[in-house]
Amino acid sequence: MLELTMASLPGADEGATAGMLMADAPSAPGSVLRVGRDRSVCRLVPPDDWLFVSRTHLEFRCGTDGAWTVTWLRGSHPEPASEVRLTVGGAPSLLEYGGTVPLPRGGSGDVVIQDRAGPRSVNVGFYQEG
Repeated sequence: MLELTMASLPGADEGATAGMLMADAPSAPGSVLRVGRDRSVCRLVPPDDWLFVSRTHLEFRCGTDGAWTVTWLRGSHPEPASEVRLTVGGAPSLLEYGGTVPLPRGGSGDVVIQDRAGPRSVNVGFYQEG
């Protein structure tokens, strides 16, 4: 099971917990959870006018072995309006535009979509059962 919790934070509200959204999916091959502005395909959706988040920005996918990955999907622009950081065990790292990284089994962390033009961010916490 992968559990996601998302908070969309304007810079002035760092640390706020109101307005959190949650989604989960079983660790079954082919399970998918998406984050982005397109409500028809994404389970977690930030505010509509937050254009630094693509229509389908992040994809969490369960592989054939039951392990989850996160992919920063490439959008229609050659250069993104945001950056994405993955933090696991307190160690942050940048996720490459179009890149995929595995999530730790039995672990938790955060994926942050940061607006390059301002202090807004979308924080997606994750927990994957072991």
